[in-house]
Amino acid sequence: MTTTSRLTLSSKTRRMLLAGLGASFSLLSAGPALAQANKPIRLIVPYAPGGPLDIVARSLAERAKDKLGVIVVENKAGAGGNLGADMAAKAAPDGHTIVMGAVATHAINPWLFAKIPYDPIRDFTPITLVARVPNVLVMNAEAAQRLGINSVADLVAYAKKNPGKLNYGSGGNGSAGHLAGEMFKAQAGIFMTHIPYSGGNPAQLALVSGQVDLNFDNLASASANIKSGKLKALAVTTAKRTSAQPELATIAESPAALGLSKFDINTWFGLFGPAKLPADVTAKLNAAFVEALNSPELKSRMATLMAEPAPSTPEQFGAFVKTELAKYGKVVKDSGAKLD
Repeated sequence: MTTTSRLTLSSKTRRMLLAGLGASFSLLSAGPALAQANKPIRLIVPYAPGGPLDIVARSLAERAKDKLGVIVVENKAGAGGNLGADMAAKAAPDGHTIVMGAVATHAINPWLFAKIPYDPIRDFTPITLVARVPNVLVMNAEAAQRLGINSVADLVAYAKKNPGKLNYGSGGNGSAGHLAGEMFKAQAGIFMTHIPYSGGNPAQLALVSGQVDLNFDNLASASANIKSGKLKALAVTTAKRTSAQPELATIAESPAALGLSKFDINTWFGLFGPAKLPADVTAKLNAAFVEALNSPELKSRMATLMAEPAPSTPEQFGAFVKTELAKYGKVVKDSGAKLD
Protein backbone atom coordinates (compact mmCIF):
# COMPACT_ATOMS: atom_id res chain seq x y z
CA MET A 1 0.00 0.00 0.00
CA THR A 2 1.46 3.41 -1.02
CA THR A 3 1.68 6.48 1.15
CA THR A 4 -1.00 8.12 -1.00
CA SER A 5 -3.42 5.20 -0.57
CA ARG A 6 -2.72 5.16 3.16
CA LEU A 7 -3.52 8.87 3.33
CA THR A 8 -6.67 8.38 1.25
CA LEU A 9 -7.81 5.57 3.50
CA SER A 10 -7.06 7.67 6.53
CA SER A 11 -9.17 10.52 5.14
CA LYS A 12 -12.09 8.20 4.45
CA THR A 13 -11.77 6.72 7.90
CA ARG A 14 -11.74 10.17 9.46
CA ARG A 15 -14.86 11.16 7.51
CA MET A 16 -16.67 7.98 8.58
CA LEU A 17 -15.70 8.49 12.19
CA LEU A 18 -16.79 12.14 12.13
CA ALA A 19 -20.11 11.18 10.54
CA GLY A 20 -20.66 8.52 13.17
CA LEU A 21 -19.81 10.89 15.99
CA GLY A 22 -22.12 13.51 14.51
CA ALA A 23 -25.00 11.04 14.30
CA SER A 24 -24.40 9.87 17.86
CA PHE A 25 -24.30 13.44 19.12
CA SER A 26 -27.50 14.23 17.22
CA LEU A 27 -29.30 11.28 18.80
CA LEU A 28 -28.11 12.10 22.29
CA SER A 29 -28.95 15.77 22.00
CA ALA A 30 -32.41 14.95 20.65
CA GLY A 31 -33.38 13.24 23.90
CA PRO A 32 -34.02 9.68 25.10
CA ALA A 33 -36.98 9.00 22.81
CA LEU A 34 -34.91 9.57 19.68
CA ALA A 35 -31.80 7.89 21.07
CA GLN A 36 -33.82 4.64 21.16
CA ALA A 37 -35.36 5.05 17.74
CA ASN A 38 -35.96 1.30 17.26
CA LYS A 39 -37.95 0.97 20.48
CA PRO A 40 -41.72 1.19 19.89
CA ILE A 41 -43.91 3.78 21.59
CA ARG A 42 -46.59 2.38 23.87
CA LEU A 43 -49.85 4.33 23.64
CA ILE A 44 -52.05 3.38 26.59
CA VAL A 45 -55.81 3.63 26.15
CA PRO A 46 -57.34 3.50 29.65
CA TYR A 47 -60.64 2.04 28.39
CA ALA A 48 -61.83 -1.12 26.66
CA PRO A 49 -61.38 -1.54 22.89
CA GLY A 50 -64.01 -0.34 20.44
CA GLY A 51 -65.03 3.07 21.77
CA PRO A 52 -64.40 6.41 20.03
CA LEU A 53 -61.29 7.09 22.11
CA ASP A 54 -59.79 3.70 21.23
CA ILE A 55 -60.66 4.04 17.54
CA VAL A 56 -59.07 7.49 17.34
CA ALA A 57 -55.97 6.28 19.19
CA ARG A 58 -55.44 3.49 16.67
CA SER A 59 -55.97 5.84 13.75
CA LEU A 60 -53.45 8.27 15.25
CA ALA A 61 -50.91 5.51 15.76
CA GLU A 62 -51.20 4.51 12.12
CA ARG A 63 -50.89 8.08 10.82
CA ALA A 64 -47.93 9.06 13.04
CA LYS A 65 -45.79 5.96 12.53
CA ASP A 66 -43.85 7.51 9.63
CA LYS A 67 -42.56 10.22 11.97
CA LEU A 68 -42.34 8.29 15.25
CA GLY A 69 -41.87 4.65 14.28
CA VAL A 70 -43.95 1.78 15.61
CA ILE A 71 -46.73 2.82 18.03
CA VAL A 72 -48.39 -0.02 19.92
CA VAL A 73 -51.86 0.72 21.31
CA GLU A 74 -52.45 -1.02 24.63
CA ASN A 75 -55.87 -1.09 26.31
CA LYS A 76 -55.68 -0.95 30.11
CA ALA A 77 -59.24 -0.49 31.32
CA GLY A 78 -60.24 -0.28 34.96
CA ALA A 79 -61.31 2.09 37.75
CA GLY A 80 -62.99 4.50 35.35
CA GLY A 81 -59.75 5.05 33.41
CA ASN A 82 -57.58 5.56 36.49
CA LEU A 83 -55.65 2.31 36.04
CA GLY A 84 -54.30 3.12 32.58
CA ALA A 85 -53.62 6.75 33.45
CA ASP A 86 -51.62 5.70 36.51
CA MET A 87 -49.52 3.29 34.43
CA ALA A 88 -48.47 6.17 32.19
CA ALA A 89 -47.84 8.48 35.14
CA LYS A 90 -45.40 5.96 36.64
CA ALA A 91 -43.58 5.18 33.38
CA ALA A 92 -40.08 6.44 32.57
CA PRO A 93 -40.20 9.94 31.03
CA ASP A 94 -38.43 8.89 27.83
CA GLY A 95 -41.21 9.33 25.27
CA HIS A 96 -41.85 5.60 24.89
CA THR A 97 -44.98 5.51 27.06
CA ILE A 98 -47.86 7.93 26.55
CA VAL A 99 -51.56 7.80 27.39
CA MET A 100 -54.79 8.94 25.78
CA GLY A 101 -56.25 10.73 28.76
CA ALA A 102 -59.76 12.14 28.83
CA VAL A 103 -62.13 14.48 30.63
CA ALA A 104 -62.83 11.62 33.05
CA THR A 105 -59.22 10.75 33.93
CA HIS A 106 -57.95 14.33 34.19
CA ALA A 107 -60.91 16.51 35.17
CA ILE A 108 -63.72 14.43 36.73
CA ASN A 109 -62.18 11.42 38.49
CA PRO A 110 -59.87 13.47 40.75
CA TRP A 111 -63.02 14.91 42.37
CA LEU A 112 -65.30 11.90 41.98
CA PHE A 113 -63.12 9.19 43.55
CA ALA A 114 -62.26 9.32 47.23
CA LYS A 115 -58.65 8.57 46.26
CA ILE A 116 -56.80 8.18 42.97
CA PRO A 117 -53.15 7.08 42.58
CA TYR A 118 -51.99 10.06 40.53
CA ASP A 119 -52.20 13.84 40.38
CA PRO A 120 -53.76 14.92 37.04
CA ILE A 121 -51.47 17.97 36.76
CA ARG A 122 -48.27 17.17 38.63
CA ASP A 123 -47.78 13.63 37.29
CA PHE A 124 -48.19 14.28 33.56
CA THR A 125 -46.71 16.23 30.66
CA PRO A 126 -49.42 17.49 28.27
CA ILE A 127 -48.64 16.75 24.61
CA THR A 128 -51.74 17.78 22.64
CA LEU A 129 -55.49 17.89 22.88
CA VAL A 130 -56.77 15.36 20.34
CA ALA A 131 -60.53 15.71 19.92
CA ARG A 132 -63.84 16.86 21.34
CA VAL A 133 -67.02 14.80 21.04
CA PRO A 134 -70.17 16.89 21.47
CA ASN A 135 -72.99 15.81 23.76
CA VAL A 136 -76.63 16.52 23.08
CA LEU A 137 -79.73 17.17 25.19
CA VAL A 138 -82.34 14.71 23.93
CA MET A 139 -85.88 13.93 24.98
CA ASN A 140 -88.06 10.93 24.39
CA ALA A 141 -89.96 12.12 21.29
CA GLU A 142 -93.37 11.05 22.57
CA ALA A 143 -92.81 12.77 25.92
CA ALA A 144 -91.64 15.96 24.21
CA GLN A 145 -94.77 16.05 22.03
CA ARG A 146 -97.08 15.24 24.95
CA LEU A 147 -95.58 17.95 27.17
CA GLY A 148 -95.24 20.53 24.39
CA ILE A 149 -91.46 20.80 24.74
CA ASN A 150 -89.74 21.85 21.52
CA SER A 151 -86.80 23.86 22.84
CA VAL A 152 -84.56 24.39 25.84
CA ALA A 153 -86.72 27.36 26.82
CA ASP A 154 -89.82 25.11 26.78
CA LEU A 155 -88.02 22.54 28.91
CA VAL A 156 -86.98 25.08 31.55
CA ALA A 157 -90.45 26.63 31.62
CA TYR A 158 -92.11 23.25 32.13
CA ALA A 159 -89.63 22.22 34.83
CA LYS A 160 -90.20 25.45 36.75
CA LYS A 161 -93.98 25.00 36.66
CA ASN A 162 -93.71 21.28 37.51
CA PRO A 163 -90.74 20.83 39.88
CA GLY A 164 -89.64 17.22 40.20
CA LYS A 165 -91.94 15.87 37.48
CA LEU A 166 -89.18 15.52 34.90
CA ASN A 167 -86.43 12.93 35.25
CA TYR A 168 -83.24 12.30 33.33
CA GLY A 169 -81.09 9.23 32.92
CA SER A 170 -77.33 8.79 32.74
CA GLY A 171 -74.69 6.09 32.50
CA GLY A 172 -74.12 6.26 36.26
CA ASN A 173 -73.31 8.53 39.17
CA GLY A 174 -70.49 10.86 38.20
CA SER A 175 -70.79 10.12 34.47
CA ALA A 176 -70.60 12.93 31.93
CA GLY A 177 -74.37 12.72 31.42
CA HIS A 178 -75.03 12.97 35.14
CA LEU A 179 -72.76 15.98 35.59
CA ALA A 180 -74.19 17.73 32.53
CA GLY A 181 -77.65 17.33 34.04
CA GLU A 182 -76.54 18.70 37.39
CA MET A 183 -74.88 21.70 35.72
CA PHE A 184 -78.05 22.33 33.71
CA LYS A 185 -80.22 22.18 36.82
CA ALA A 186 -77.95 24.54 38.75
CA GLN A 187 -77.65 27.15 36.01
CA ALA A 188 -81.33 27.06 35.02
CA GLY A 189 -82.56 26.98 38.60
CA ILE A 190 -84.75 23.89 38.15
CA PHE A 191 -85.09 20.45 39.72
CA MET A 192 -85.18 17.15 37.83
CA THR A 193 -84.76 13.67 39.28
CA HIS A 194 -81.58 11.85 38.26
CA ILE A 195 -81.88 8.13 37.47
CA PRO A 196 -78.48 6.42 37.07
CA TYR A 197 -78.03 3.29 34.93
CA SER A 198 -75.11 0.91 34.58
CA GLY A 199 -73.70 2.44 31.42
CA GLY A 200 -74.60 4.66 28.49
CA ASN A 201 -76.43 1.99 26.46
CA PRO A 202 -78.90 1.05 29.23
CA ALA A 203 -79.54 4.76 29.83
CA GLN A 204 -80.33 5.32 26.18
CA LEU A 205 -82.62 2.27 26.04
CA ALA A 206 -84.48 3.65 29.07
CA LEU A 207 -84.93 6.97 27.27
CA VAL A 208 -86.15 5.41 24.01
CA SER A 209 -88.63 3.22 25.90
CA GLY A 210 -89.99 6.17 27.87
CA GLN A 211 -88.71 5.16 31.31
CA VAL A 212 -87.02 8.55 31.56
CA ASP A 213 -87.87 11.88 29.93
CA LEU A 214 -84.48 13.14 28.81
CA ASN A 215 -80.74 12.47 28.73
CA PHE A 216 -77.55 14.38 28.09
CA ASP A 217 -76.08 11.86 25.67
CA ASN A 218 -73.13 11.49 23.34
CA LEU A 219 -74.17 12.83 19.93
CA ALA A 220 -72.61 9.90 18.07
CA SER A 221 -74.55 7.41 20.21
CA ALA A 222 -77.84 9.30 19.99
CA SER A 223 -77.75 10.27 16.30
CA ALA A 224 -79.41 7.11 14.93
CA ASN A 225 -82.40 7.46 17.27
CA ILE A 226 -82.61 11.19 16.51
CA LYS A 227 -82.75 10.47 12.78
CA SER A 228 -85.36 7.74 13.26
CA GLY A 229 -87.59 10.12 15.24
CA LYS A 230 -87.45 8.16 18.50
CA LEU A 231 -85.56 11.00 20.20
CA LYS A 232 -85.98 14.75 19.90
CA ALA A 233 -82.73 16.73 19.99
CA LEU A 234 -83.14 20.07 21.77
CA ALA A 235 -79.54 21.37 21.75
CA VAL A 236 -75.89 20.41 21.90
CA THR A 237 -74.03 20.99 25.16
CA THR A 238 -70.89 22.56 23.68
CA ALA A 239 -70.17 26.30 23.63
CA LYS A 240 -70.18 26.28 19.81
CA ARG A 241 -72.34 24.41 17.32
CA THR A 242 -70.93 21.16 16.04
CA SER A 243 -69.97 20.67 12.40
CA ALA A 244 -71.60 17.22 12.58
CA GLN A 245 -75.08 18.75 12.93
CA PRO A 246 -74.75 22.53 12.54
CA GLU A 247 -78.54 22.99 12.52
CA LEU A 248 -78.65 22.08 16.23
CA ALA A 249 -78.42 25.13 18.50
CA THR A 250 -76.31 25.11 21.65
CA ILE A 251 -77.78 25.25 25.15
CA ALA A 252 -75.80 28.47 25.59
CA GLU A 253 -77.75 30.07 22.72
CA SER A 254 -80.96 29.88 24.74
CA PRO A 255 -82.51 33.19 25.88
CA ALA A 256 -80.20 34.99 28.31
CA ALA A 257 -82.92 35.07 30.97
CA LEU A 258 -82.57 31.29 31.38
CA GLY A 259 -79.08 31.68 32.86
CA LEU A 260 -77.46 29.15 30.52
CA SER A 261 -75.21 31.44 28.46
CA LYS A 262 -72.02 29.87 29.88
CA PHE A 263 -73.13 26.26 29.56
CA ASP A 264 -70.34 24.19 28.01
CA ILE A 265 -69.76 20.48 28.50
CA ASN A 266 -68.19 18.06 26.05
CA THR A 267 -66.27 14.81 26.04
CA TRP A 268 -62.63 15.45 25.19
CA PHE A 269 -59.47 13.40 25.07
CA GLY A 270 -55.79 14.12 24.56
CA LEU A 271 -52.26 12.76 24.80
CA PHE A 272 -50.10 12.94 27.90
CA GLY A 273 -46.65 11.68 28.79
CA PRO A 274 -45.25 11.13 32.27
CA ALA A 275 -44.07 14.15 34.25
CA LYS A 276 -40.62 15.54 33.42
CA LEU A 277 -40.78 14.49 29.77
CA PRO A 278 -37.92 16.43 28.10
CA ALA A 279 -39.06 19.48 26.18
CA ASP A 280 -37.52 18.33 22.90
CA VAL A 281 -39.19 14.93 23.15
CA THR A 282 -42.52 16.60 23.95
CA ALA A 283 -42.09 18.86 20.92
CA LYS A 284 -41.33 15.92 18.61
CA LEU A 285 -44.38 14.00 19.79
CA ASN A 286 -46.58 17.09 19.51
CA ALA A 287 -45.43 17.85 15.96
CA ALA A 288 -46.05 14.29 14.75
CA PHE A 289 -49.49 13.94 16.32
CA VAL A 290 -50.65 17.42 15.30
CA GLU A 291 -49.64 16.68 11.72
CA ALA A 292 -51.63 13.43 11.90
CA LEU A 293 -54.67 15.22 13.32
CA ASN A 294 -54.58 17.72 10.47
CA SER A 295 -54.52 15.02 7.79
CA PRO A 296 -57.65 14.66 5.60
CA GLU A 297 -57.72 10.91 6.31
CA LEU A 298 -57.92 11.32 10.08
CA LYS A 299 -60.42 14.17 9.84
CA SER A 300 -62.63 11.94 7.71
CA ARG A 301 -62.30 9.06 10.19
CA MET A 302 -63.21 11.30 13.10
CA ALA A 303 -66.22 12.68 11.25
CA THR A 304 -67.76 9.20 11.25
CA LEU A 305 -67.54 9.28 15.05
CA MET A 306 -68.81 12.88 15.19
CA ALA A 307 -65.53 13.77 16.88
CA GLU A 308 -63.90 17.09 16.03
CA PRO A 309 -60.08 17.21 15.83
CA ALA A 310 -58.65 19.75 18.28
CA PRO A 311 -54.84 19.80 17.96
CA SER A 312 -53.02 22.20 20.28
CA THR A 313 -49.63 23.11 21.66
CA PRO A 314 -48.55 21.41 24.89
CA GLU A 315 -48.94 24.75 26.69
CA GLN A 316 -52.48 25.29 25.40
CA PHE A 317 -53.46 21.76 26.36
CA GLY A 318 -51.98 22.14 29.84
CA ALA A 319 -53.91 25.36 30.46
CA PHE A 320 -57.11 23.74 29.14
CA VAL A 321 -56.78 20.76 31.51
CA LYS A 322 -56.35 23.07 34.51
CA THR A 323 -59.50 24.99 33.53
CA GLU A 324 -61.49 21.78 33.08
CA LEU A 325 -60.28 20.40 36.40
CA ALA A 326 -61.46 23.52 38.22
CA LYS A 327 -64.82 23.51 36.39
CA TYR A 328 -65.64 19.91 37.22
CA GLY A 329 -64.56 20.32 40.82
CA LYS A 330 -67.55 22.57 41.37
CA VAL A 331 -69.91 20.42 39.29
CA VAL A 332 -69.01 17.20 41.13
CA LYS A 333 -69.29 18.91 44.50
CA ASP A 334 -72.72 20.34 43.62
CA SER A 335 -73.90 16.93 42.39
CA GLY A 336 -72.88 15.14 45.57
CA ALA A 337 -71.56 12.22 43.50
CA LYS A 338 -68.81 10.12 45.08
CA LEU A 339 -67.12 6.81 44.24
CA ASP A 340 -64.87 4.73 46.49
